[in-house]
Amino acid sequence: MQTSETIHPDKSIDTVLEVAPKAPGSAIRVTEHDDSYIIHGQHANLLLTFLESGLFRIKLFHGSKPQFKAATPAVLADSFQPVKADCSESPEAFEFRTSVLRLIIEKETFALTVETPEGELMMKQPTLSWTTRGSLSGSYVMGTDSHFYGLGEKTSFLDKRGERYAMWNSDVFAPHVPEIEALYESIPMLIHMHQTGSYGLFLDNPGRTDFDMRTHPDLFTIQCTTGEYDLYFIFGPQPKDVVGRYTKLTGRISMPPKWSLGYHQSRYSYMNQQEVLELARTFRERNIPCDVIHLDIHYMDQYRVFTFDKDRFPDPEGMMAELKKLGMRIVPIVDPGVKKDPKYTIYREGIEHGYFCKKLEGELFIGDVWPGKSAFPDFTEDAVGKWWGEKHKFYVDLGITGIWNDMNEPAVFNESKTMDLDVIHGNNGDSKTHEELHNLYGMMMSKATYESLREQLDGERPFVLTRAGYSGVQRYAAVWTGDNRSFWEHMAMAIPMVLNLGLSGIPFTGPDIGGFAHHSTGQLLARWTQMGALFPFCRNHSVIDSVRQEPWSFGEETEAICRSYIELRYRWMPVLYTLFHEASRTGMPILRPLVLEYPHDPQVTNLSDQFLLGSSVLAAPVYRPDTEHRAVYIPEGEWIDYWTGEKHTGPKHILAHAPLHIMPMYIKAGAVLAEEPLKQHADEETAAALTWNVYASAGRAEGTVYEDDGITYGYEQGTYNVIRMSAEAADGGMKLAWTYEHKGLPEGDRSFLIRIKHAEFVPAAVEGLRRHEAGLIAGDSSAAGWAYDEAAGEILIRMPDAPQQVLHIRA
Repeated sequence: MQTSETIHPDKSIDTVLEVAPKAPGSAIRVTEHDDSYIIHGQHANLLLTFLESGLFRIKLFHGSKPQFKAATPAVLADSFQPVKADCSESPEAFEFRTSVLRLIIEKETFALTVETPEGELMMKQPTLSWTTRGSLSGSYVMGTDSHFYGLGEKTSFLDKRGERYAMWNSDVFAPHVPEIEALYESIPMLIHMHQTGSYGLFLDNPGRTDFDMRTHPDLFTIQCTTGEYDLYFIFGPQPKDVVGRYTKLTGRISMPPKWSLGYHQSRYSYMNQQEVLELARTFRERNIPCDVIHLDIHYMDQYRVFTFDKDRFPDPEGMMAELKKLGMRIVPIVDPGVKKDPKYTIYREGIEHGYFCKKLEGELFIGDVWPGKSAFPDFTEDAVGKWWGEKHKFYVDLGITGIWNDMNEPAVFNESKTMDLDVIHGNNGDSKTHEELHNLYGMMMSKATYESLREQLDGERPFVLTRAGYSGVQRYAAVWTGDNRSFWEHMAMAIPMVLNLGLSGIPFTGPDIGGFAHHSTGQLLARWTQMGALFPFCRNHSVIDSVRQEPWSFGEETEAICRSYIELRYRWMPVLYTLFHEASRTGMPILRPLVLEYPHDPQVTNLSDQFLLGSSVLAAPVYRPDTEHRAVYIPEGEWIDYWTGEKHTGPKHILAHAPLHIMPMYIKAGAVLAEEPLKQHADEETAAALTWNVYASAGRAEGTVYEDDGITYGYEQGTYNVIRMSAEAADGGMKLAWTYEHKGLPEGDRSFLIRIKHAEFVPAAVEGLRRHEAGLIAGDSSAAGWAYDEAAGEILIRMPDAPQQVLHIRA
């Protein structure tokens, strides 16, 4: 006997016709509402708000009144004061003018066009549409001169033209090949650069969004499958302007603790207390600088967060005490999954207070992760974030000031790899499904962690590392690029991944040095450490069943190479720290693609295997085995080989000699790079000295150093120094000067050693100073005077630190 199930619609093979997308129709009129404009259409309306003259928000909505507040915590509500545009109407269009752009909305089609004040096309959005299933899409004109950047940590080349990506935070242990559309981070901000200039588009929607620069030859599309089409247009005209405005909108990093800029050593896992202490001692015995050891999941009691396994780690207090004497810090992993166990305090409290994620009917969401069946905190609720953050007192009481957030996409061991989409998040009274808020989960976990640590640490800066995130995560955490492989291809791919993260507003980033999974080799580790030593986040990390890859794991040659580049990182700490300060003020990346500094050079639009540290250090890593030469592109200007002193004038390509111990590096003429004495960890007390390397072969040089105490928030009240050093040719010789642009640190007794590199004249005297042997000036921090190293072509000057000084060097 048949039942009605026989005709179940899912058994039908009839073709279901797609319903054509709907559009707003024609634009009818414009009305003002407080600081915004509403463009009324036949079938939908558009909210328009100018946050400043070069940044506006457009939001498609139905009904009479839009939701004016920002869609997510990604946007800093107080970062802008909305401005009025000059609004006019013609028979064909509505037009809005600011000092830097014209926005034109065609009445008949509702198409949006952005032009410069001179009438040059910057952006055109021909269509904005939606379907009855809830997806929304906008199309945008692209030309043969279009190049695309940003979108976070996506794989493939630097330029994303010809690619398609999904914004859906995903736990991807499978190899990160260029075709992967979604990874751990979702940063829905795209920079479009073309002949007229550059602009950014930020779609503030934490559900799934898709950016397609592949399907259509002359259009790219931005689509969301749920939620709202809430788009910010960010005018350049240069890429730097876009990054600056975007990070003003979504926030910039706070100054991290200086120790977090040091070298980090990690493994899944260092299994017990004895192994951790032996590791720390080995770093000190081998004189390899290191600040941090990471603890992966095996430190916990049955993978319960906020616990230590009493058998593996019987004395955490004693371990931390010895590590402190060695100048080492611990950063333990903390995942969001809370083991389902009524005897487990964290689980019991979460249940009692309703802090875990639930379905609409009230059923608790339980997913399998490392502890087995687990509940997940609802970080969209402020009360839950506060509760979770307070639990970190367990670590703070042990002296731990850094936390590693992992598995926070959130990852779940099921078919979908994440939380059920119909889970309901409280969202502080504005409840939404997990499908709508998925990409926010990791950032809100990091927010809870960071804000509570900052409160608990009595003025000391915390460090938080996260795998998952959304726009704005840079305010709370550093980011690493997830579970890569010990493949040469993955080493190469790390460069554009980190560069595009920087262009997406996230400057504190880096990959797992040496590769996480598979088996590294001595050559690969040496080459990857050379590159990683210049990355903002510098951590060696490997998987449980791989060969060991600590710096000494592959013999003396590899160890010596790793040591030398890690030492370079520590000597260059003033350079790195100053760039972090710049990132905190302007949003500029620490590691930069050449296109950011040279946007009009066609050779660098997709240059994916070189990078700049700041604007003055060019690095060209070797990412192939058994390779001693590589092509290097030298951009415009004069660049000096860091190792040999050879000068190159660009733009041109050169063939660089790069034996295993050499990563090609070039310093831009006119740069001043500061160094400090070598330390084994960032807080180590050394001789009070600062070395200024002046590359003045172009006749001029200038550089700045930012310094503070490296650990507290005193800099927010002015407790910091900014020192500017300059040099310029004068009467056949040189005038050298430095000044404190800001002096807020207590007076100290230190010396400055100034090295004028590759001088183009032979000095006869330095006014007011006696001449000494070069070895004395270079090696004795108490000596004062000058010397000339004829073999190196280097002028050395040693002076006590002073608020302001001018020196004349006579030829």
